[in-house]
Amino acid sequence: MLAKILAIAIFLVMFVMIILEKFPKHYITLIAGALTLVLVFVLGFGVVQHDWKLTGSAISETLNVRSIFTSQFWYTHTESESKGISWSTIFFLAGMMIMVEGMARVGFFRWLCMRIAKAVHYKTIPVFIVFMIASSVLAMFIDSITVILFLAAVTIELSQLLKFNPVPMILSEIFCANLGGSATMCGDPPNIIIGTAFGYSFTDFLLNTGLIAAVGLVLIVLYFLLVFKKDLKTPEGVTIDIAAIPHPKTAILDKKGFIVSCVIFALAVVLLVTHAQTGLTVASIGLGIAAITIITTAITAGKKGLKEVFSKVDYKTLLFFTGLFIVVGGLEQTGILEIIAGFIEKVSGGNAYIMIAIIIWISAIASAFIDNIPFAATMVPVIQSLSAVSGVPLTTLAWALAMGTDIGGSATPIGASANVVGIAAANASGHSVSWGYYCKKSVPATIIVLAISTGIIFLRYL
Repeated sequence: MLAKILAIAIFLVMFVMIILEKFPKHYITLIAGALTLVLVFVLGFGVVQHDWKLTGSAISETLNVRSIFTSQFWYTHTESESKGISWSTIFFLAGMMIMVEGMARVGFFRWLCMRIAKAVHYKTIPVFIVFMIASSVLAMFIDSITVILFLAAVTIELSQLLKFNPVPMILSEIFCANLGGSATMCGDPPNIIIGTAFGYSFTDFLLNTGLIAAVGLVLIVLYFLLVFKKDLKTPEGVTIDIAAIPHPKTAILDKKGFIVSCVIFALAVVLLVTHAQTGLTVASIGLGIAAITIITTAITAGKKGLKEVFSKVDYKTLLFFTGLFIVVGGLEQTGILEIIAGFIEKVSGGNAYIMIAIIIWISAIASAFIDNIPFAATMVPVIQSLSAVSGVPLTTLAWALAMGTDIGGSATPIGASANVVGIAAANASGHSVSWGYYCKKSVPATIIVLAISTGIIFLRYL
């Protein structure tokens, strides 16, 4: 009983501290993870229950280091580890971060944005539409924070030259990045967690959440076009000098590195799309792509290039994940997550429709105000238990959880990291975005996609 109380207390305090943002998030989860190992496993299981065998087993399963040294971790498409630290997630994220920083170093993202704008002749409404689509497509393969970081910067630059308000475009790009991220396993951290936990492939997500995201994107583009069309018009009497807009080629900082980055990115996409057929796990793909990026950067840019890439990798996020998985492991080892699953099953009365609705909408509401990563990590073993108890297919619950956590974060300025980055960019350019304005435009869009998600899952899987 003490172990359960301690596990819950540590988890709740961690969550509150993350929301308050008084300290760096990776410090919070790492300290909470250490407390879980000492207080829950050693004190709760060992000292109080006198079950040191259980203590050793719990620590071993939660740290999950042994899984790294198994052949299944690197090769063969089977269910990944479901308990403790998901090293598959950590390795894959680290690999993708290194690849993305390698691409950013040579100017790939800025070049792509400028090229897209030039293709539509720098006309505001077409730029608005194609940037939303580009944001969604890029976020299917690249972290949404990176996508928004570069799209927002180019949007602000174009707004100064084409004389339009960049805020509507940035808000639309943010939403579409979160929507695009829901379409694939590598598009959003919650999907990576879900995919590695249950052994789902890139194609599994694309054919399920990807379909929902595609339908949602069509309606969202129309929604934002209707809502923001007047705000994007260039004021009458204002002349625009197209010749002053820099050519896309000027964005390329290293021609050799640019070509190599394009090849590496294409390789990463091919490996992810085909990993169910090749048997390569996301961990091996992530590590392989990272190794290729490091080697090619060393050849084309030397130590300076390597230093630039490694200095910008988000190590804090990797540490954040590590601590988080340990805390969630504490809840799992003490049986708390099974209790939560049983409660949801009881509330829904075993009705699959109510169960799906609860998962989608509660996940969305929670993700609008708290980080969707810890919520997703917590819910993965919950839906696993819920499926076993209720008989509802695990895949159906997984798609519901993915859409709820991915889309819910779009509703508020703090719901997802991409939101924070985009708004910060707008504020830095002198265009402030209030909570009221953001929510007024994004909450209806969030409700639209959640309603679509609920309807499609009901019709397709139940």
